[in-house]
Amino acid sequence: MESKRVLVTGAGGFIGSHLSRELYQKGNFVRAVDIKWDNYIEEPYYSEKDTLDLRVWENCIKATKDIDYVFNLAANMGGIGFITEVGAEVMHDNVLINAHMLQASHINKVERLFYSSSACIYPTYRQTDPNVTALKEDDAYPADPDNFYGWEKLFTEKMAEAYKKDYGLEVRIVRYHNIYGPEGTWKGGREKSPAALCRKVAEASNPGVIEIWGDGKQTRSYCYIDDCVKGTIMLMESDYDKPLNIGSDRLVSIDGLADIIIKISGKNVKKKYNLLAPQGVRGRNSDNTKLREVLKWEPQVSLENGLKKTYEWILDQVRK
Repeated sequence: MESKRVLVTGAGGFIGSHLSRELYQKGNFVRAVDIKWDNYIEEPYYSEKDTLDLRVWENCIKATKDIDYVFNLAANMGGIGFITEVGAEVMHDNVLINAHMLQASHINKVERLFYSSSACIYPTYRQTDPNVTALKEDDAYPADPDNFYGWEKLFTEKMAEAYKKDYGLEVRIVRYHNIYGPEGTWKGGREKSPAALCRKVAEASNPGVIEIWGDGKQTRSYCYIDDCVKGTIMLMESDYDKPLNIGSDRLVSIDGLADIIIKISGKNVKKKYNLLAPQGVRGRNSDNTKLREVLKWEPQVSLENGLKKTYEWILDQVRK
């Protein structure tokens, strides 16, 4: 990417901080904006840092001033425990942030806006079997996301499409599939399954026991943060303006995920199951046909290598 003036919203969080660092190290001017900053993320990874609440219109105008590219990753979100429990707050906050950011980008004549959507937009009826058929981008409709977070993401995809149609705002939309890695949320209730399981194993005695949410048979695919960042920048630089999956297409059960992490830890850890805990859809996997076609690329980091780095980082956090 030739040197640009870039805004990354949600830069105090997991994907946003990794993306900011990569763009900053490549010589771009990076304005990092968030409402809060995680203290375990290595600094500096930006040219300018603003603590702003993007639910407030004036702050979005301020954030997008003199900016070429907007990477809009700001969102109120979390893992399955959080997004199954919290609906109104998630929809209210995220719709405000995204509506303001699109309008502010239009008014301030931003060249291009990237929007981070999610695999949560895909219909529940396509995800009822652990041996799920991988989800193509066209599978989004007829719509039936299994949570409020997914509905909000799908709505914003259409809103971005409308801004392109009516105002010519160039938009790039990605549907992330379970991004994980170091420097992500790892405790407190908003963490995703890889981080939660890494933390549980790191905290377990040896020999010990960890709790698995659900029966462990539910399946997902997981994409390492470095691949996520690379794919995000490649999509932003491309001419493709329809929603695109970025994720691994390797399907693994939660049981299998836990087993890989336990093996990495070297501990003797058994699993017990909490069948009353939230577990989301039964199966979800990314179809990467369109990704390979559009970007001539797909995620490269193996689940074992990615989890090793993630586990080691979380173990370090637990020890601290």
